[in-house]
Amino acid sequence: MFELTVRDEFAAAHYLRDYPGACERPHGHNWKVEIRVRGEKLNEIGVLIDFKDLKRLLKEVLEDLDHRDLNQHPAFRDRNPSSENIARHIFEELNKKLVSYPVKLVQVTVCETERSCASYYGQDF
Repeated sequence: MFELTVRDEFAAAHYLRDYPGACERPHGHNWKVEIRVRGEKLNEIGVLIDFKDLKRLLKEVLEDLDHRDLNQHPAFRDRNPSSENIARHIFEELNKKLVSYPVKLVQVTVCETERSCASYYGQDF
């Protein structure tokens, strides 16, 4: 089994509805995102998936979140744009893009600060 990790980031604002504290007020983060994929077979040149392709697909997902008020994004109209829900959203969107690749998306981790991160593993974990 092989596992690859790539990282990227995006900037966005959000607030947590019904949160009893400062996070209920609008504020922003420079979110750090890390994804992990796994697979068993390398291709004819000895790679699982080209890092370039993996980075491009992640960037496509993050572009939809970048420099936005996440509370106005359709994915977060009915659920808070918490780090947990952002990780799940990125997982779901990226998983759709990876359908034609011989890898399984294992984990998405979203960090709103260097010390505060949330991960989503999907249904098969």
